[in-house]
Parts: sequence; C-alpha cells; structure tokens
Amino acid sequence: MERILILDFGSQYTMLIARRIREMNVYCDIVPFNKIPAITPEIKGVILSGSPASVRGENAPQPDLGGVPATLPLLGICYGAQWLAWSKGGDVSASGTREYGRAILSIKDAGDPLLKDIPAESQVWMSHGDTINSLPEGYKVIASTSTVENAAFRVVGKQIWGIQFHAEVHHSEFGKQMLRNFVLGICGCEGSWTPANFIESTVASLKEQLGRDKVVLGLSGGVDSSVAALLLHRAIGPRLHCIFVDSGLLRKDEFTSVLASYKGMGLNVKGVEASARFLGDLAGVVEPEAKRKVIGRDFVEVFNAEAEKIEDVRWLAQGTIYPDVIESSAVPGASATIKSHHNVGGLPKDMKLKIVEPLRLLFKDEVRRVGKALGLDPDILGRHPFPGPGLGIRVLGEVTPEKVAILQEADAIFIGSLKRWNLYDEIWQAGTILLPVKSVGVMGDERTYEYTIALRAVTSVDGMTADWVRLPYDFLAEVSDRIIREVKGVNRVVYDICSKPPATIEWE
Repeated sequence: MERILILDFGSQYTMLIARRIREMNVYCDIVPFNKIPAITPEIKGVILSGSPASVRGENAPQPDLGGVPATLPLLGICYGAQWLAWSKGGDVSASGTREYGRAILSIKDAGDPLLKDIPAESQVWMSHGDTINSLPEGYKVIASTSTVENAAFRVVGKQIWGIQFHAEVHHSEFGKQMLRNFVLGICGCEGSWTPANFIESTVASLKEQLGRDKVVLGLSGGVDSSVAALLLHRAIGPRLHCIFVDSGLLRKDEFTSVLASYKGMGLNVKGVEASARFLGDLAGVVEPEAKRKVIGRDFVEVFNAEAEKIEDVRWLAQGTIYPDVIESSAVPGASATIKSHHNVGGLPKDMKLKIVEPLRLLFKDEVRRVGKALGLDPDILGRHPFPGPGLGIRVLGEVTPEKVAILQEADAIFIGSLKRWNLYDEIWQAGTILLPVKSVGVMGDERTYEYTIALRAVTSVDGMTADWVRLPYDFLAEVSDRIIREVKGVNRVVYDICSKPPATIEWE
C-alpha cells in the first residue's frame, strides 16, 4: 500500500497534514521525528511537520534522515523547512521578520512542480517566530512574501522542498493544490486508498490475524464501535461476540432501538440491562470526575462478567481510531497538550486477552465513509458524538433516576426537533443538560419551583475546537415551549452560546 510518511515535530497542525493527504485517497503515517521506520518501497515521500520549537533551541528536535534515500521526495513545512535550511548551514534566527496569520505569497519560479497551477499571488497562512534569513549553497528561492524572501525553496537537482507557511490549513488558499502537487505529482501516488480497498484489505488481514479464534467487543451505539463490529463480523462472522450494556444513562429508548439495529445487521450481540446497578452506585456522588470513575468501573465490571461467560474467547476488540494512536505517542509540544480520552492500551489487566483494533488507521470522517460502504444503519452512521459516561455527566450534580428521566424526555424533544427541522446533520454535537438549580415560574394560576434545562449545539471538525450553532429563533421557541409543556419538573429552558475555547462542549 503506497503511503506518505509524516515526521511529527510536535505541531498542532500535524494531524491536519495527514487529513489533507487522506482526502486525496492516499494513505499516510504520522511518526515521531525520532522514530523513523525503515524506508520501504511503499513509502513514496516524506513530509517534515512544523513545531513550536526553534531549530536553534537547546532541545530542538533533530531528525536523523540518514536512512532516507536521497531520491525520495522530501517536503519541509515551517519548522521542517527551517531545519532543512539550518542543518545545511543556512541562517535561521529570530532576528529576521516574523510572520503570523495571513500573508500574500508571490511565485518566483512558476515552472517548479510544487507550484503547478498556483496563481502568481495567493494567500497563505504563516505561523513562525524564526525566519530563514539566508539559504545554504545549492538552495533556490521559488516563492516569497513581502516580508519573508525565503518563504519557499527547492534544493537544486534534488527532490527536496521547504515552505515556511502552513499549506495544510484552510486559510492557505491554494495549500491543498500545493500538497496535491507534492503527493500526486512529485511523489507519484495513485490515490487508490478508498473505503472499498480498506475494507477488502482489512477483512483479509483480520482473517489471517484471528484465524478461528473468538473475539469480544463492547458496543456503545456510536460510529466507531459499530464500524469495528461490522468489519470483524465480515471477517469472522458469529465468532464475534458483541456486548451492549444499558447503563440507564443512554438517551430515551436508545438501548432498545440500537440493539434492534445491531441485530438487524446480523451481529451476534447480547444486550445487558444494568441500569439499576449504575444508578444505585451513583447515588450521592456529585463531583464530575468521581461520577466518571463510578460509571467506568461499573462498565468494566459488567462487561468483564459477560465476557467471562464466553468460552475460549481470545481477543478483545476496540474501536480505537487514528487520532487515538497518534496522541498516545505524541511528540512533546502543541500536539501533546490536546486532551486525550482514547482507549489505546486500555486492555483490562485481569482479562488476559489479546487486543485487535480494526480502525486504528482511520480518522473519524474515514470511519464514517467505511461505515457507509459497509451498509451501517444510517441512524448510527450519522449519530452525533456522545460522551462515554452518557447522561451521567449531563445531569449536573447528583444523578438520580428522576433526574435522568427528566433529561431523557427533554433530550428526546430537542434531538427529535433537530431532525424534523433538518438541522441535525449540520451539527457536530447536540444535547441537553439538567442544571442543579431550580427557578420560580408560573404555570396556569400556580407558582412553580422547578428545574432548568440548558440546550447545547456546536459545530466542529474534530471536537478540539467548537463554535455554538446559531439555531433559528422559531426553532428554539418551539423546543422551549414543548419541553416546558411536556416534561414535568422543568419550567425554564436556556441556550448555551459559548464556544470552545474557552468553554468545553460538555458541561462536566
């Protein structure tokens, strides 16, 4: 399988480089700069990422490219470009002109293959404190900005390029084209890594890896675990044993509907009703992290108890996806500060099972594409991200059966209305939060003192940042009116208009 190798120096944009390449139907790997694998014929090119570090710093990342063939195309982005220049004697320092944000790139060599179909002038996105003041001998400037002469360069006679701007970000108008020029043109990749090809190769690999062994998988109702289940089912059929636990903290009627969907897809799945245990153990627990630990502990114990009933099971399957894998070995820097809540290496110590992760090569959007090709139920395929602890962290404060019931009813009205108004698919994540305060209201001729429901809806690409959705006023009025009329115990509805940062998507 042809692929591009990305060396990570800790940039917050490294994952975005990979996403841009994957959009070309080309597979790519992100590896730490100091853990470069053996260069095999499948590797068609190497990209050096940016970094928050300075090449002049005492602990600056210094890759050893001795094992990279001189004929292999190489592209340095920001820090990567500065390192390519500095390591060969170029002058890189903070004394030059620094650039942050938008800049206009002027082409100096329109015939360079990296700049094919790029206008003479276009907007790019800069983010660098150091600047390449002078290039080493044998390096040639191919593009500049008004303040940075060496904005892009090529090593004469070699397949080596460097750019001091971030071609991978949306603000670089022709950045995607530049990356296409490198990956599809210079590196010669064919762009044949499609969902169909991934399914075919993954199923074949799973058959070889698992043989006649049994596998157990915990389903959540979400996209990742569901797609993992379908891939495994296609590979080993009924030897895959799925467990779907009802914690009592799912959305209204979700346990029944999702379980029916799984069975309708032919999966060998067992539903386990454990809501009384979860809600009982949450009694009196108020602190958010304490609630998460109770829910997580109970899930593991319930899952383990069911898994032990399966004779001769050898493997535990997990829905680990590629961002989880990257974050588990992140290079210190901006990329390592992003919150990680994945399950890489999350094999319970007492289960004695080997681990299989069918999705560990895929980003979230790629998981959805594969799920669609596998025929995953559209209601599951398009489902918004949902927190692992479920409604347990959307009931602020102590969780009780009464509060969960109130929240489930309000949530059903909100989510159902989003779908009816054709707004659901435009939103990354939406839900309701039951606040631990009551307020005075008037219903009919009576004074009320009841709970407040907060509505939350955000847009995002990957959940790392998010913005609140500008829902229509008429929609909000309808939802508020229905919740107050139909959900006993609620007399006030508010809408959360905070972005992330500074707020988070969830309240707990």
